[in-house]
Amino acid sequence: MLRSVSAAAFCALLSAPVATPSSARSPHADSRDAAEQGVRDFILRYNGYYAANDLDRYFAVFDPQLTQWWPEGRVDLKTYETMWRKLVAGGGGTSNAVVTDLRVQVDPAGDAAVATYILEVTPRKDGKPEATVERNQETDVLFKRRGEWKIVHVNYGPAKPQQ
Repeated sequence: MLRSVSAAAFCALLSAPVATPSSARSPHADSRDAAEQGVRDFILRYNGYYAANDLDRYFAVFDPQLTQWWPEGRVDLKTYETMWRKLVAGGGGTSNAVVTDLRVQVDPAGDAAVATYILEVTPRKDGKPEATVERNQETDVLFKRRGEWKIVHVNYGPAKPQQ
């Protein structure tokens, strides 16, 4: 059986608000998006400090209880900072660092995140860039501490060569 619909009812139906994906988003999704963008900005800024050998700013991003896995094994913050400051003071360090394939996951509360990416590093020796580029994969775990992101864990190792 066909039902007839009046022109007025049909027009009212067409003008009724329709939930779209953007209007159906929860406020938590928006805050997670903002947190994700904040982490992306943080990762790029942090690796910029690394590339510039800006050691005070670079080491300030780490939580004092930082844990790290390198190919050689576990490394604590004090050991890493002592070694890296000595290397940079001797003309070593980094000439350039480029972040690619950055992926960020943020927890629902927006105060913990995981960032994974490829970091292509041009080392520096005797104050000059080396000819090689080291391709590394990095995973950083971040917690928000007193309103600021801090890196609490790093897993860093060689990545496959680009195809």
